[in-house]
Formats: sequence, structure tokens, C-alpha cells
Amino acid sequence: MKLGDGMLYFHKELKDKLKSDYQIQKAVMNKDYYKIETGLYSDVEFVNPLEIICKKYPNAIFTMNSAYYYYDLTDVIPDYFYLATKRSDSRINDINIKQLFIPNDLFDFGKTEIEIENIKINIYDEERMLVELIRKRNIVPFDYYKEIISNYRKKSDKLDIYKLQEYISYYKNELTLYDTLMREVF
Repeated sequence: MKLGDGMLYFHKELKDKLKSDYQIQKAVMNKDYYKIETGLYSDVEFVNPLEIICKKYPNAIFTMNSAYYYYDLTDVIPDYFYLATKRSDSRINDINIKQLFIPNDLFDFGKTEIEIENIKINIYDEERMLVELIRKRNIVPFDYYKEIISNYRKKSDKLDIYKLQEYISYYKNELTLYDTLMREVF
């Protein structure tokens, strides 16, 4: 049983490497490569789902519940991987992913990269996620909201207030968001 740091390949990449579909089938039978799902192969048997998501959706950004969990703002393990994509992107058909369509002009604000389980992922920074939490406070379960806000409060001295102000400035209800931010976190 192979486990660990392997390489993922799309069918075309593996075909370029092995030269034919026959050679791919042979390599899979010999357990040199493993078919992870249709069109996706690995040189190790078990692959971290984060790695698969990053390979299949390289432009998507982890957001909401996933981001709060990866930033240790909550100990609630999300039921889904929450991915932000541009509004113009195709729909992701995966029962393990909740896709949030973000207006193209706001998509890249706060995008950063962190390492989770030895995998580099695209994720919104903590400031952008705080603004999103405040924007969506009426649809987030109350206890969940309070837990995350409480954890933001504990690290408020590490947050970049200028980034927060910039992110808030992109929304219509800028003053309300800013007031809520100051009252809840600082």
C-alpha cells in the first residue's frame, strides 16, 4: 500500500509521459500508477483530497467554513470543501464541494497561499474571511459565528486594519460593516 507524497496526473499528462493508453492501462495493472477517478491518476495509492481539489481546480480559492477551519478559528470540521470561483467559471459538479461564485472584480482580493497537510492551497487571507463572516452573519449559525468572532478577537492585534478597511470599501454597506467589525472584534 503506497501512501504519501505522490504526483497527480491528468490523463493527457500521463499519456504524454507513457506515450499511449495501452501503456497507461499496463502501468495501472502493474500498480505503477493508480486511477484516482476518471481522467486522474497518481503514482501513490492514496491521495489527500486537498491535493485532488488543488489539481482539478487550480484557480479556485478556499473560503468560508474551510478557511475558518484551516485558520484554526473553529474546531468544526466542514461537511464540504468550500471553494470560491469567478462568477464566469463553470459549475463544479462534486458532492463534496460547495461552490461560491464571486464577482470577477472581487475574486482576487485577499487571495493568498498557505500550506495545509504539506499541500499548498489558495485561500483567502484572514482579513477577507473576517469581512465575509460579518457580511454573512445573518445566515451563519449563531453559535458558529460567535466561536469564530471570539477567536478573531483573540488575534485582533495581528490583523491588518488597513486591509480590513480596503476590503470593506468594496461593499455598498461599508459603514455598517465597519461599525460591526469595530464592535465585534476590536
